[in-house]
Amino acid sequence: MRKTIMVVDDNPDVTFSIKNGLETIDKNYEVLVAESGEKCLQLLKSNILPDVILLDIMMPGMSGWETLDRIRKNEKWKNIPIVFLTGRTDHIAEKAGVFLGDDYIEKPFQINDLKERLERVMNK
Repeated sequence: MRKTIMVVDDNPDVTFSIKNGLETIDKNYEVLVAESGEKCLQLLKSNILPDVILLDIMMPGMSGWETLDRIRKNEKWKNIPIVFLTGRTDHIAEKAGVFLGDDYIEKPFQINDLKERLERVMNK
């Protein structure tokens, strides 16, 4: 069964690595890229509803926290699983990420570990 993953990150190297990595190891994955929180919301408004959103915390403009808040306030989007993927390694961000999202993954990461954790979240 095809699974759609939206990656929201302002770093094109990260989004390329995730898209290329996941689509290579699992042909049933379609990875959509949004380079900002604003772009993520635009895609959601156009009725693109992914199975999971990988969300960076630190982005210019709308942060990952604000993006999450807007997603959770929308009736159509509030149940989409959110996995934070971030370079922030402090305990406050980690605890908030685990509490507010469905998982919290620190950069750098291994693509197989990322796939495993995404599968766990999507199969809850």
